[in-house]
Amino acid sequence: MVHLSKFKLYNQPLTSLVFGKTLITTLNAHCYNITKTDVLYKEALLHSDVLIPDGISVVWAMHWLTGQKVSKIAGADLFFYEMERLQTIAGKCFFLGSTESTLAKIKKRTAQEYPDILVQSYSPPYKPVFTTEENTVMIEAINAFHPDVLFIGMTAPKQEKWAYTHFEQLEAGHICCIGAVFDFYAGTINRAPRWIINLSLEWLYRLIKEPRRMWRRYLIGNTKFIWSILKEKYGNNSKI
Repeated sequence: MVHLSKFKLYNQPLTSLVFGKTLITTLNAHCYNITKTDVLYKEALLHSDVLIPDGISVVWAMHWLTGQKVSKIAGADLFFYEMERLQTIAGKCFFLGSTESTLAKIKKRTAQEYPDILVQSYSPPYKPVFTTEENTVMIEAINAFHPDVLFIGMTAPKQEKWAYTHFEQLEAGHICCIGAVFDFYAGTINRAPRWIINLSLEWLYRLIKEPRRMWRRYLIGNTKFIWSILKEKYGNNSKI
């Protein structure tokens, strides 16, 4: 069993991120549940250079278990920080994931909001596992562009495992696994209003907006998460 307290969550402002090649992933209750059955995914998160607490339940649980006070940092917060940073240095970013139509919307918006950033993208095949040839094509496309930031949006746990497995082959700076942010920024899925986010109810907003897709994650998944945290707090803890 993997315990939440074993994960080293990032607990500094995003402005403290070190430049250079860095694997940045996120952790929320859904992600934590997956680590209990997916060994490679667990390894990818445990060995990330930066693991961002992207979920208020993880923030609360970590504080209750260890006393550590961490602040929630959403994947969208990371995205906008990176884009603002790249704009100031006329940098380059690469979007890996999603569909051609979504990537086109992302490029159109970035051209308007961040005109000094060079943007490239690649839409991989929609399938659970890529072939060696498909992985090679993606890696070569990224390395030819040599981005300061590589955004990967293939949903968890696929994106984290891909980034972790191919980390040494990638010629990029910050490698950010940000999932649904691609759709948020493209406008294909609306993110919760700021007041709902400030109330820590973004999960409820997503459940209401996409009940058929999200009910299992939030209703069943959150129950499993709470049960795991209770067992970790009061049960016989064992090492990972």
